[in-house]
Amino acid sequence: MSSLILLGDHRAYHLYRKETDMRKGFNQLCGIITNELGRQITKGDAFIFINKPRTHLKMLVYEQGGFTLFYRRLEKGAFEVPAFDLDAKSMQLTSNQLHFILQGISLKEIKYRKRYQHKMAKSE
Repeated sequence: MSSLILLGDHRAYHLYRKETDMRKGFNQLCGIITNELGRQITKGDAFIFINKPRTHLKMLVYEQGGFTLFYRRLEKGAFEVPAFDLDAKSMQLTSNQLHFILQGISLKEIKYRKRYQHKMAKSE
């Protein structure tokens, strides 16, 4: 099973903490981003909104002079939402975490194994 959208590390992904009425469109979602999260939508970040039963997800992105709204409705099951800091209005996700949420993979059971990372030498 593959995603219909390309998720990558070229942008930040912000998951809105509160449940969202999926009747909200571009303008209302932009209002949440600006007024509640204090962020600018035109910077190219993606903002993810999920309804109360966690069966619908919307992602709003601004790129190349316009808005794109990705909307997914599940026929069965629910989206898993990561544990939130109760004081936070949103949380940042990695592209992998968002992909797992969209594909129905449990975030609680994912284990990342150690990988070698080359350390850059300090310039003198």
